[in-house]
Amino acid sequence: MVDEQEKENNEESPSGGDLSEVEPSQAEAAAEPETLEAAKALLQEEKEKAQRLLANWQRAEADFVNYKRRVKQERDEARRLANAALIINILPVLDDLERALASLNIQLAGLTWFDGVRLIYRKLQLVLENAGVSQIEAEGQPFDPRFHEAVMYGEGEEGKVVAEVQRGYKLGDRVLRPAMVVVGKGKEQKPPEGEQKPPEGEQGES
Repeated sequence: MVDEQEKENNEESPSGGDLSEVEPSQAEAAAEPETLEAAKALLQEEKEKAQRLLANWQRAEADFVNYKRRVKQERDEARRLANAALIINILPVLDDLERALASLNIQLAGLTWFDGVRLIYRKLQLVLENAGVSQIEAEGQPFDPRFHEAVMYGEGEEGKVVAEVQRGYKLGDRVLRPAMVVVGKGKEQKPPEGEQKPPEGEQGES
């Protein structure tokens, strides 16, 4: 009797055992769009965060590169200034050697001490050249107050350097010492032949 009743109950609800399985599946299906949207939002947020971090890193790297460049420039400038101060003090020694060699008779060439002075002078020139020092062009050049210092004016092409009194030097583009020069003031005009001035005693006679 009991078995027959259980059988009837089972026949009345043939799908009763499957309800608990269907309901969770429908709930999961309903929740899928919300979960996907949340994942997309989270992914977008992480992308933006990564972009901000990358931008900050690139900015920091650029700042560091600029800092290194600025430090190098400052260091190079300090080195140039130190070299310039030292070279300026050496130039008078070079001048003295030049004057000494110019005053000596070339026939002394071959003597040990004379050749020694010339060798010292040449070595000093090479040291300055290797440091970036160069001579300022003067004689025959147009007078340029940036590179030349006029100490007198003389006969010659107007506005041109006609003689060099003391050499000038540059360190790169920086003038260490301007060249001391004589600047041409133009040639004196001579009266044409036949129009020469009469002697002073004859002036005023008719």
